[in-house]
Amino acid sequence: MSSERVATGVAQEPTSMEPTGAAPTPVRSSGRRLPSKWLALIAAVVVIDVVAFLLVPPFPKGGAPGDPCAFPACFIESSLEFPAPHTVLDLAPASAPAASALVTFHPSISSTILTMWIVMAVVLAGAILMTRGGTMIPGRAQNVFEAFYEFLSDFGIGLAGPKARPYIPIFVAFFLLILFDNWVGLVPPVGKLDFLRAPSSDVNITIGMALISFLIFHVEGFRHLGVRGYLGKFFPIYEFRNGLGAGVIAMFVGLIELMLEFVKPVTLSMRLFGNIYGGEVALGVITALTVAIIPVALIGLELMLNAIQALIFSVLTLMFIVLAIESHHDEEGHIAEEAVDAIDGEGHQLQPAH
Repeated sequence: MSSERVATGVAQEPTSMEPTGAAPTPVRSSGRRLPSKWLALIAAVVVIDVVAFLLVPPFPKGGAPGDPCAFPACFIESSLEFPAPHTVLDLAPASAPAASALVTFHPSISSTILTMWIVMAVVLAGAILMTRGGTMIPGRAQNVFEAFYEFLSDFGIGLAGPKARPYIPIFVAFFLLILFDNWVGLVPPVGKLDFLRAPSSDVNITIGMALISFLIFHVEGFRHLGVRGYLGKFFPIYEFRNGLGAGVIAMFVGLIELMLEFVKPVTLSMRLFGNIYGGEVALGVITALTVAIIPVALIGLELMLNAIQALIFSVLTLMFIVLAIESHHDEEGHIAEEAVDAIDGEGHQLQPAH
């Protein structure tokens, strides 16, 4: 046995060694290098930031270019846009609200509304152009759009279940609109010109989108369950048949659920507004203090966070719709179906009671 082992070891040894005189095999590094085009893009952004700072230095709010600006307070203030949006066109100038008002009910076209209309036109035009003349063998643009839509569709159905399938177009539409509403704030002209500003950084816009979402899932709840069935989720009077205590507890829980329904649009709107506006403030402060390098990395982080916020809003809208169309008896029905499919000890399938 020992001779076999020695022979085996001798026979296998050359396989783990390179032949004498052969060129050494180059060792590949496990780390990945950043592509040169990305390095060039980052360098270009840094150069543009530095040149813009030298040619057009910060100046005080309400002042003119060239006015002295103290560092760091003036640098930060001149880089920020406060929550109240700029009014592009006032449709009722006689009753104009205060300039510092955050939430307004005034007929006007603000910078955020105008920017949102531009984003909507671009998104719709892009979707139409990518899917125009669709064929069974798609081209590159159609293939990209279909792959993106199928990915979001599978993602939404995986989260909310098969009942969410009819509402996938709403889910995708919300995601695309909010995504580009968030990303447009990172484009240099937006936020620098008075008539252009990221829509999601205005609480009036986010409240409007949240109210549309609120309206959709309640309309679908009434449409699927009927007026009696849907209101029965919040006023379960039928529980009094199980006793006074059960009825009182059910009514108390139903009232809590009713109050939570009105909290949903508040949380949807404030979460989106707070994250987008907070990101703009952070980006403005860091840019004012460091000019370049760090803002480039922060822009990359903002791209990811803005996409996450768009996904959160659209996913919550989809989940709220699915919850609205489900009655309180669905869970009991699932339990009954499992009981029907159960097998007793003798191997006979149990039959449902009629």
